[in-house]
Amino acid sequence: MNVAPLIVNGAADISWLHTGYFEDAPVLADPAIARLIALEETRQRESVELVASENFVSRAVLAAQGSAFTNKTVVGYPGRRFHAGAEWADELERLAIERACAAFSCRFANVQPHSGIQANLAVFRALLSPGDGVLSMSGQAGGHFSHGGGSNLSGSMAQASFYGVERKNGLIDYEEVRSLSNAHKPKLIVAGGAAYPRAIDFAALRTIADEVGAKLLVDIAHFAGLVVASAHPHPFPFADIVTTTTYKSLRGARGGLILTNDEDIAVALEKALSPGVQGSPLLHAIAAKAVCLGEVLRPEFSAYGRAVLENARAFAEELQALGIPVSTGGTDTPLVIADLRSLGLRGQAMVESLDRAGITCNRCEIPFDETDPAQTSGLRFGLSACTTRGLETEGSRQVARWIAEILHGHASGDKAMATREAEIKLRAAALMAPLPLYPETGGDGR
Repeated sequence: MNVAPLIVNGAADISWLHTGYFEDAPVLADPAIARLIALEETRQRESVELVASENFVSRAVLAAQGSAFTNKTVVGYPGRRFHAGAEWADELERLAIERACAAFSCRFANVQPHSGIQANLAVFRALLSPGDGVLSMSGQAGGHFSHGGGSNLSGSMAQASFYGVERKNGLIDYEEVRSLSNAHKPKLIVAGGAAYPRAIDFAALRTIADEVGAKLLVDIAHFAGLVVASAHPHPFPFADIVTTTTYKSLRGARGGLILTNDEDIAVALEKALSPGVQGSPLLHAIAAKAVCLGEVLRPEFSAYGRAVLENARAFAEELQALGIPVSTGGTDTPLVIADLRSLGLRGQAMVESLDRAGITCNRCEIPFDETDPAQTSGLRFGLSACTTRGLETEGSRQVARWIAEILHGHASGDKAMATREAEIKLRAAALMAPLPLYPETGGDGR
């Protein structure tokens, strides 16, 4: 029996859809959301973005993220899907995998993680059982909570121990890593973190891991772009597994990657990720990841990575010259960690002040500091985003001077801080105004 669609005035009757469902941009469909989009566009355009976990994606990434792949559900991996209609999804994911392997010079890549945390959870699920040992950098020393921290699910997936840094220089104490490894015999050693600004000795950690029969996971979320650009040591061939996010120094969609050269580990990771810690991948995010991974293979990206490192080092040098101590005395990554203890300041209050001055960053724990973690004695800055906009070393130094002006003003008890913040906000907007960003849309999404 053939059933023809109900036709009204020459068109199918879809009265259950509101007017403009398939046509209207946000400014017409939802003015309240369009208003917020427009305000956020303005904030991004006028601010100096120093939040280390942020960057500016290309228009191509934005378009892929908002593409028709948003509508498609698939569970499983290319060629082995639970849902039909996956022909183009399979081709998309295979392309993203191919580009990830090319970018990081590895054999296997899983592009499905919704985030860096879920990438790390998948590694824990693939390699560890409850009670197994994991050794990772402590949060106070710069590690990340998804490496076995008690506040995260990873903390219940293994028995975690933590190594730190040397008091004299803030650098990883590799002898402590060896001592703790021999004492606890972990099955997994984790390197990398959220706020450690220096290059890690991957070869030394590989040696220690081999001594105790452990696997080595390296989380390169904050410096992955520098690795691709050959501006930072490569974790392979020393690491068994590498995880990263795609939205920090890679300038891509929000999400994660898992990389390895070991086929058995790659198979275990597939099962651990899906259905282990998540279901359907976000295909629109995979599309956007594929775009950004294609972009990092372009020769221009190597120049970008070098520029990020130059800006970060210039920024750190300027802060120190102006009396703002920097953790470890410098940086080998996009990260710069300011130590506020000698100024008697707290990180959260300074984050709020700098935000009022048009400079965004976040608070950060400092090694060997006893300050409340909700306040901290540190600030974390990242130079990836403003470098994408085109800020050069002199501009980075100028921003450091404004930050020092704000910090010293608070330290001295300046009563006119509101005026100082407002003046710097205007200067910051003027600095960023000539630098490229997307054309203004007014929130209409076009």
